[in-house]
Amino acid sequence: MQLQFSFIIPVYNRPDEIQELLQSFVELKTATKFEIVIVEDGSTIPSKEIVNTFSSKLNISYFFKGNSGPGDSRNFGMQHAKGNYFIILDSDCILPKNYLFEVEKSLNENYVDCFGGPDAAHHSFSNLQKAINFSMTSVITTGGIRGNKNSVDTFQPRSFNMGISKEAFLASGGFGRIHPGEDPDLSIRLWNLGYKTTLIPEAFVYHKRRMSWSKFYKQVHKFGLVRPILNSWHPSTKKITYWFPTLFCLGFVLSVLLLVFQIKCFVMLYAFYFVSAFFIALFTTKSVVVSLLALIAIVIQFFGYGYGFLKSTLAINVFKKKPEMCFPNLFFKSPC
Repeated sequence: MQLQFSFIIPVYNRPDEIQELLQSFVELKTATKFEIVIVEDGSTIPSKEIVNTFSSKLNISYFFKGNSGPGDSRNFGMQHAKGNYFIILDSDCILPKNYLFEVEKSLNENYVDCFGGPDAAHHSFSNLQKAINFSMTSVITTGGIRGNKNSVDTFQPRSFNMGISKEAFLASGGFGRIHPGEDPDLSIRLWNLGYKTTLIPEAFVYHKRRMSWSKFYKQVHKFGLVRPILNSWHPSTKKITYWFPTLFCLGFVLSVLLLVFQIKCFVMLYAFYFVSAFFIALFTTKSVVVSLLALIAIVIQFFGYGYGFLKSTLAINVFKKKPEMCFPNLFFKSPC
């Protein structure tokens, strides 16, 4: 099959990000033709003028629709795309120059109907962005699930950097209404339909994540809320590892309380963990400042996710409440 790529990019009030992303498309080293489909998801700060400045350099289609969330906007873009293989990106990504070359090379050698790629920190990112990137991608925090070579064949692609064939999109119906969590939900449904997913380690993007500490907490808290919902939808995918952030946080509180009784061994274990995390971050980022900020990011990530996971687990599994009723902010309404 001759691959014809369509890049699908939903955007919401981020014209500055679209400019950076489209400029990275201009700088791609590839002879492969591709199209870009920009879907403006009800933005009040549209990016149409920015998109128009690239119309002579890139094959771009621009659509404006009412706000219905990123999942539905990606579905909309794929429905209007002309290619037979869709690559979905977040607007806060920047492509390295060899991105499409690596994707095409991998698919030609070992074709799959759905792939994902890792994210990395660009040298131009702020110290905060680099610290959050470390916390979200390091083996010592997430186990490398966002790009671990050891999980290539069981990888759940994330929609900031994800490819899916037109065939698989049509068979699955695309993304659901939940957000976040729409991407692992789609991956699991694809597995159930017999499609394979994989990680292409070389097809990484620079994921900017323009956020503050408070926005980061809100994001990871939602991740925690979503996972028990996905577990209830897809019981076969439950893993004990999803409990680790919650157990980490409960264990930390317990270890502090035990200090009252002069029991210090558990606090020392946590101290060892954070010292190890600092030096791994230092080795990775080559920055003392970023490494110190990474420790803050790890704490926020674990406590935000862990608390969200525990709260959602109790609501769904203990009190038997419907996710849509408990956490309506995780679900976008179906488009009219």
